[in-house]
Amino acid sequence: MRLQSFLIFFTIFLTMYGLGNYYVYIRGLQAIPRGSALRYVYTVLFVLIVSSYISGRFLERAAICKPSDLLIWIGSFHLAMFLYLFLGFLLADILFLLARISGVFFEFITSHVLRVRQAVAVFVSLFALVMVVFGYINARLPKITEVEMSIPHKKNITRNIHAVLVTDIHLGIIISNSRLEKLVTMINSLKPDIIFFGGDVVDEDIEPVIEKNLGELLGSLQSRYGVFAITGNHEYIGGADSAVKYLEDHGIQFLRDRTILIDGLFYLAGREDKSAPNFGGKRRKTVAELLEGIDPSYPVVLMDHQPNFKNHPIPANVSAILSGHTHNGQLWPLNYIVAKIFTVPYGYAKVGTTHVYVSCGYGTWGPPVRTVNMPEIVHLTLKFVHPEQKEMPVSDKK
Repeated sequence: MRLQSFLIFFTIFLTMYGLGNYYVYIRGLQAIPRGSALRYVYTVLFVLIVSSYISGRFLERAAICKPSDLLIWIGSFHLAMFLYLFLGFLLADILFLLARISGVFFEFITSHVLRVRQAVAVFVSLFALVMVVFGYINARLPKITEVEMSIPHKKNITRNIHAVLVTDIHLGIIISNSRLEKLVTMINSLKPDIIFFGGDVVDEDIEPVIEKNLGELLGSLQSRYGVFAITGNHEYIGGADSAVKYLEDHGIQFLRDRTILIDGLFYLAGREDKSAPNFGGKRRKTVAELLEGIDPSYPVVLMDHQPNFKNHPIPANVSAILSGHTHNGQLWPLNYIVAKIFTVPYGYAKVGTTHVYVSCGYGTWGPPVRTVNMPEIVHLTLKFVHPEQKEMPVSDKK
């Protein structure tokens, strides 16, 4: 099942990626005069760059080495460049079509075809480069998002819990020692009572994480109640059991379809990722099954990596749901697509009586680039109040 799912995904991705890059390649080639030796150089470089990400990932599985790291870095940047090159050339073609229909500038374009194509190629390339450079810098500037949730407690307990929520770290070749060290420092500076890792702690293969000894940095996280994590889809892409074992050996406790009572205050429930059955894992429990047998007088904080709330009823005693996965699109304009897929693509919302927060994450998948939002660490204050006490407004300060 895991192999079949991977092959289906890989085939779809490769087809779309190949067709899109062919379109970009042709538009770039048209800007080079026929008979020029630059056409050959351009073609060879384009093929090498386009294939670098996939080549690097395959080489990484055989042996982690500097060539595989280099290929993955080149290919990762190209994924972002490709998106903006594609959009830029597509916009230019739409404008050319409008010029042809309206007749405005059409004669000038047809009489200076090569120069126009060269100007477009330069402009589109500069646009893509600026977006990627900006996005790379932006992706390395994490912010702390302050969120407060007021939660009625049937046992009349009034107390504040200071938590840190971090999702989608994607540890591996791209997100490595320096980025993780910064994350650990920022988390520890908040002096949290508890730390939540909301899935995709690991990017894909656990081997680069082991090779770079990132577990030692994770082991320096400090909190009163510990670090609790759930699996995300990327843990399953690389092999969830091996990733979980390594991370648990370094002080992170995984909740894989189970609950734990935190200091007699609230239940923390962690769901297995939705993608588990597609990678040979067992069917994950429903929320109702997950919460069977717990004391209903305690509120529940549920961690579920993928924020799929449509057509899935939430039990009344689930006070808060913490998710990630979406990255809020990560690259503009993909955030608009994400907003159509998920009820809550990013930030705070209330679904029924349940508080929901979906983080845009700390790391990146694919390109080390963010053009929609900054990476975030969520400083979450859970305010437990008497049931009769009027619920305080939620603070979501970004």
